Amino acid sequence: MSMSFDQYMRDMVQPMRDELTTLGITELRTPEEVEAHLPDQKGTTLVVVNSVCGCAAGQCRPGVAQALQNELKPDHLYTVFAGQDKEATAKAREYFAPFPPSSPSIALMKDGELVHFIERHQIENNSAEDIAYALNDAFEKYCL
Repeated sequence: MSMSFDQYMRDMVQPMRDELTTLGITELRTPEEVEAHLPDQKGTTLVVVNSVCGCAAGQCRPGVAQALQNELKPDHLYTVFAGQDKEATAKAREYFAPFPPSSPSIALMKDGELVHFIERHQIENNSAEDIAYALNDAFEKYCL
């Protein structure tokens, strides 16, 4: 029995999903889930736009993992997966204006408003440690 391409892709990206969900980050897989959690969320919310690219694997996910070791961190942790959960990702990106679509990327929101955003070019040109440092700096500014 042969495996469908969709099943192959799901199996291939599952470890990339798990890398964030094992940190306590909740996946938002539909536009409805995004709508239910992002617009009116009180407190601080981290949204990681996950991706299959090398900079997501080498810098973004490890940088997020390091940043979440900090005592001060956002109240709510979510992720959407670009290229996999396309509609959910498109809905989440509506809240990241004026920034253009970018994956991977990392958004920090406070009371439903975007307050800090790390774009792909800032991820691919930095180390995981640099990303963790930038996130921790944002956490210290907004997660009080």
